[in-house]
Amino acid sequence: MQMGGSKAERIGIALVTGANRGLGLGTAHALAAQGYHVLVAARDAARAAEAAAAVQAAGGSAEGLELDVASDASVEAAFAALRARHGRLDVLVNNAGAIFEANLHVNPLQIPAEVLATAFQTNTLGAWRTMAQALPMMNAAGYGRVVNVSSGMGGLTEMGSGWPAYRLSKAAMNAATRVAAGEARPNVKVNSVCPGWVRTDMGGPDAPRGLDEGVASILWAATLPEDGPSGGFFRDGVPIAW
Repeated sequence: MQMGGSKAERIGIALVTGANRGLGLGTAHALAAQGYHVLVAARDAARAAEAAAAVQAAGGSAEGLELDVASDASVEAAFAALRARHGRLDVLVNNAGAIFEANLHVNPLQIPAEVLATAFQTNTLGAWRTMAQALPMMNAAGYGRVVNVSSGMGGLTEMGSGWPAYRLSKAAMNAATRVAAGEARPNVKVNSVCPGWVRTDMGGPDAPRGLDEGVASILWAATLPEDGPSGGFFRDGVPIAW
């Protein structure tokens, strides 16, 4: 692991999954600018270290962390390292996720169930694995903020045809948010956030929202005050329908 800046000056420890690019890296920069020491997590250790170095170069405190959210062993090892080095976790941003439909123009019912299962392993169970590790630490400390980066496409109200693996895995992530929020003690908050359609590698160049707009929604939920909400679904800090 690599670390920059003084931990004594930092207000907390934050972990961002899928943080080597896009919304994850933008969120890592934003949390570091708020004063957090950020664990910049990615499946590839070299990419995690490179992204952490970028946060450090911008004046933030960060370290790279190898973490594959689709692997029980990887998540367990990453959190063991986190506990050994820092002994706490204040903010968890479950950003790691992907679109697994190789052909978005086929009949959704023709997409193999195995593709849906792969999406669930990362988009849903990835968040579940990290929350299972993080929530006991946060509950014991009496403070924590968990942000599950979801999508309006996973909301039943907006649900429609197309993108079944992505839609269903994000809907299940929202359900996981509710379950985890029910296990959170006072001042430990678990929320889902839809950052909107953002211009990233996944969102593409035609997306209507800039990176800063998407990051702002995530940062809002990651830095909620003690009287802030928990167990909700939000876009731009405003509740949206499940």
